[in-house]
Amino acid sequence: MISGKTCLVGLLGQPVNHSLSPVIQNAALKEMGLDWCYLAMPCVSEHLGQITKALREINCKGLNITIPHKQNALNVCKYVTPMAKSLGAVNTLVPNKEGGWSGMNTDVEGFLAPLKDKKLDGAKAIVLGSGGSARAVIAGLQTLNLNQVLIVGRKRNKLKEFILEFSKKSLQINNDPTYLKGLLQDSEELIEEIKEADLIVNTTPVGMSASRTSTIITSEIPIEKKIWQHLQPNSILYDLIYTPRPTAWLTLGAQKGCQQIDGLEMLIQQGAASLKLWSNNDQVPIDVMRAAAKAHLRA
Repeated sequence: MISGKTCLVGLLGQPVNHSLSPVIQNAALKEMGLDWCYLAMPCVSEHLGQITKALREINCKGLNITIPHKQNALNVCKYVTPMAKSLGAVNTLVPNKEGGWSGMNTDVEGFLAPLKDKKLDGAKAIVLGSGGSARAVIAGLQTLNLNQVLIVGRKRNKLKEFILEFSKKSLQINNDPTYLKGLLQDSEELIEEIKEADLIVNTTPVGMSASRTSTIITSEIPIEKKIWQHLQPNSILYDLIYTPRPTAWLTLGAQKGCQQIDGLEMLIQQGAASLKLWSNNDQVPIDVMRAAAKAHLRA
């Protein structure tokens, strides 16, 4: 029950009406007995500074930041963690004692959580896409003992810039200059890379339904369907999309005997990591968050 003592936490982005974050966060808040309410709040880019300042003034307990504000959110923070600074993106704001916000990024932690029990030492990974989501994925993969990370993109110049940005960081982790590679999606070399890949991550929006309640289930698949005929059984396909469940790409992978991970667990884990920071409590009910999300998606 919301009362005069109820505190606010929430999400800023544009759009946010499709977000599952209020569902999973409010389920966790209820389980933890916190008199907080989590709201999804639409915010256009030019108002981000004004709105974050106002929310801090009314003692908002924490914020998640989503598209298109993750990079601009760096500018509203008095302090930014090394991880968020390295990624050039903030997805979590935590109030600090100076009356401002501290900027953090829990996307990497969320991405890695479903992979913690996978045997990936010496593995080869492919990342589809070189946009904002790919940044957290690459940062996460660099903490694993992989043999190679291949980034697949559509535009030569954008891919080249992305590779150059991450190459220096990669060499600090792995002295092999071939550890991080780039490849255009229409390259003939991609077939052999797919045959040898242990993990393939889709960071593009290709295959996403327009909304949770959409009656149209998209059949779109990243790149072109015929390229995926070269998938090998037991390769891990990780799609950051969670609507529909499963995506057409993961369905195709299942037919090939591949292991499948969708983006719902990443959303839950990064949300749980944010809630730990806001509440200063490591005992966050992740099972409750997961159950609430799945129930909402089935409704």
